[in-house]
Amino acid sequence: MAKRKKSTFERLQRGSLNRKQRKELERRFHTESPELEIVHPNAAGIDIGNESHFVSVPPGQDQEPVREFGSWTADLQRMAEWLKSCGVRTVAMQSTGVYWIAVYDVLEQAGFEVYLVNARGTKNLPGRKSDVQECQWLRKLHTYGLLRKSFRPPEEIRAVRTIWRLRDRLVKDAGRAVQHIQKALTTMNIQLANAISDVSGVTGMNIVRAILQGQRDPRELAKMRDSRIQASEEEIAHSLEGNWQDDVLFELQQVVDAYDFHRKQVVACDTQLQKYMAALPSREPVGKTEPPVEAANSKQSAKQRKKLKANRKTKDNRPSFDLGTELARLMGVDLRIIDGIDLMTAQVLYSELGADLSAWPTEGHFTSWLELVPRRDVSGGKVIKQQKRPSKNRVATAFRNAAQSLVRSDSYLGARYRHLTARLGGLKGVKAMARYLACLVYRLLTKGPGWVDRGAAYYENRRRERDLVHLHRKAAAMGMQLVPNA
Repeated sequence: MAKRKKSTFERLQRGSLNRKQRKELERRFHTESPELEIVHPNAAGIDIGNESHFVSVPPGQDQEPVREFGSWTADLQRMAEWLKSCGVRTVAMQSTGVYWIAVYDVLEQAGFEVYLVNARGTKNLPGRKSDVQECQWLRKLHTYGLLRKSFRPPEEIRAVRTIWRLRDRLVKDAGRAVQHIQKALTTMNIQLANAISDVSGVTGMNIVRAILQGQRDPRELAKMRDSRIQASEEEIAHSLEGNWQDDVLFELQQVVDAYDFHRKQVVACDTQLQKYMAALPSREPVGKTEPPVEAANSKQSAKQRKKLKANRKTKDNRPSFDLGTELARLMGVDLRIIDGIDLMTAQVLYSELGADLSAWPTEGHFTSWLELVPRRDVSGGKVIKQQKRPSKNRVATAFRNAAQSLVRSDSYLGARYRHLTARLGGLKGVKAMARYLACLVYRLLTKGPGWVDRGAAYYENRRRERDLVHLHRKAAAMGMQLVPNA
């Protein structure tokens, strides 16, 4: 008897599902009832709006299954009481702007299981769109378990996230103010930016403040030069011979005041951030308690270590307190043992996600949530379309920046980044390397630094073996033989 040929579906599922999952899938396909299974029988759907919210409950649980509630707190509490009277246990809503936050908090405090879902997975509804239709559609999808809950960090992490995002905006505003200062100086032909590298440094700001106080003599201004500046006093004095204009000086004063205000606000954010982080409990280390320094790196030269040490001393808008020690306490491990992950990247990761990554079962789920993997449409066993989806995930952006910092790294990760960008191209290579860094961070937080060490060494040995095989083949093709050194 001839062996039955497997279908395309069976061939596709063979490698992606384990035995238990395949049996469950076959049971669902061969079930007698073709209807969808009801997962959440007591479910409700809410269409979020600015002024009001439309709520839908199952038709048999109230004479008026769709109601409209206002956006003020008293009406939200009345909504929760009505849902309890209808026997609702779980609620689904879309993440519309920031209007969903108040509804989410009130329902969560009332004891409901709230599903915050992405509108991307609920928008394909035929016919014209209305608020009543939308809330009913959300309820139906949630009843059959067709909606996935979006990730939301715990309340204590959300407080850290709010302060860190605010601080990030203030730092960017201060950066724009520095650019405005440089523009005002250039307008008056004060070429200070060509003499020193950073106008916002000690020398630059001392000179700018002296100009605003009425000093116009280039020689006197150049004497404010810091000893670490490479440019001489003569060069700085030559760049300060400009065309003074009262209107531009007024503009410069306003911009400097704005810059000082933003820096003052950043210091206040640092104080509040330190307070919130100090109140959080420590996390027990995962795996080995004392990982080797630079564990995920390959061998680095003394010059590379000296450069990294010098970079840690530079002013890169880091908080005023010891953030590295605090993060190591809260996360149970120092993420900086991975080449490319610096202090600011680790802080972005913690403020957005926290130290517990159990919401994602595998690193594949984690990188998919970050939108660092391509979306493939398969038909007939062939990939018919592969494209990326727009995403503004802050953690993914931090991983991309970390990947780009490896361009000159003398480590295995640096060599991998250069290989990926050469083979895939610039943007695709950066995305692929960002995904690999995300996998390393996931392993580090879930399995410990020993697991990451073993993975980096494994890939390093594989690369060495591939190089040896290539060299042996090339020597054989030329009629030669490689002989190892004694």
